[in-house]
Amino acid sequence: MSDAADTGPVLAADGTPLKRSLARALRVQKTRALLLIAPLLVFVLISFIMPIASMLFRSVENDIVRNTLPETVPLLAEWDATSGELPGEEVYAALARDMIVAVNAKEHTKLATRLNYEQTGIASMFRKSGRQIKKWDPVADAPFKDKFIELHEGWGELETWKTIQTHSSTYTSGYFLNAIDMQKTPEGIQAQPENKQILVKLFIRTLIMSLIIMGACILLGYPVAWILANLPANKANLLMILVLLPFWTSLLVRTSAWKVMLQQQGVINDVLVWIGLVDDANRLIMINNQFGTIVAMTHILLPFMILPMYSVMQTINPSYVRAAKSLGATNWTAFWRVYFPQSVPGIGAGSILVFILAIGYYITPEIVGGTKGVFISNRIAYHISSSLNWGLAAALGTILLAAVLILYWAYDKIVGIDNVKLG
Repeated sequence: MSDAADTGPVLAADGTPLKRSLARALRVQKTRALLLIAPLLVFVLISFIMPIASMLFRSVENDIVRNTLPETVPLLAEWDATSGELPGEEVYAALARDMIVAVNAKEHTKLATRLNYEQTGIASMFRKSGRQIKKWDPVADAPFKDKFIELHEGWGELETWKTIQTHSSTYTSGYFLNAIDMQKTPEGIQAQPENKQILVKLFIRTLIMSLIIMGACILLGYPVAWILANLPANKANLLMILVLLPFWTSLLVRTSAWKVMLQQQGVINDVLVWIGLVDDANRLIMINNQFGTIVAMTHILLPFMILPMYSVMQTINPSYVRAAKSLGATNWTAFWRVYFPQSVPGIGAGSILVFILAIGYYITPEIVGGTKGVFISNRIAYHISSSLNWGLAAALGTILLAAVLILYWAYDKIVGIDNVKLG
């Protein structure tokens, strides 16, 4: 008993307690591992996490009205929009002071663009008024109510002030409502006019066509991957070069080639007419529609389906199929009951890859899809580059990201993401 009591803690070679020494060594290893992956973590943070966070924030950001009209917005919040009367002189006077500052800083055009998303024509009203407001004196030229109405009749309309009041909050759900063909109005949430209800249709079209493209890639890619996995190495390598050959050509060139081939006077129609399957006067319309988009994108994304399936099939032992046949199974039974289940992880990996790539494509649908074959990504690109409605583009992108995550979750529940393999 006394020997056990006199025994102290186990010491390391340097005389420190072994437990403390092991903990210090473990911390050093963790720190070293963290430093090794730090560049990758920083790269992912800058190129992936921060853009997504920025997109999420921009989809609800709405501080431009409050920042541009800091005196007008608080006074306008006290105005009863249901009274049927225009705001009082104090609101117009505050607007004059705010607009003079905004015009000199050239910020009124940004405000005009933001409000024009909600009420068409309000941008021109702000720009025309700005030229005269710049010359006003905030004290000597009072009162301002009649002056504003003389500048533009829109300043005397209730709808203008209701729009400013409704969209003067710092954060808004308006972009997300617009993304699902709804709108935030002074009267509440309402549906967009029928001629503007296009975004939900584009979302549905994007999902359906992406699934069709994914299915077409599976049907076309599975036989090719099977042949690659079962050919001798020298022949398989030659065929693999042909599979990878499209990667050596620009995406724009491949898409443009399909545009040439699919048009009514293109190669495919010429061949069909030559062999007599199609009459020259009734050539097939295969471009500027959904068919053209599906064909072109299936060709472009097919290698992304073949490679994961091939890498999995390459690991399947052919003796399994031979054993099944020796036990009396037919070729089809041996394939369906033995070979195919082992290749499903490759199909799952290729399907996820192709679907996610397809759902975000916009160059190919833009070139060969026309108005009937474009995706929601084309609309996002339009709002970023043309209409400059970045808030709506961010909301559309957020919804698209959420849809992908939901489908990914559903796939995990049904199939199991652990069953997805790349070899």
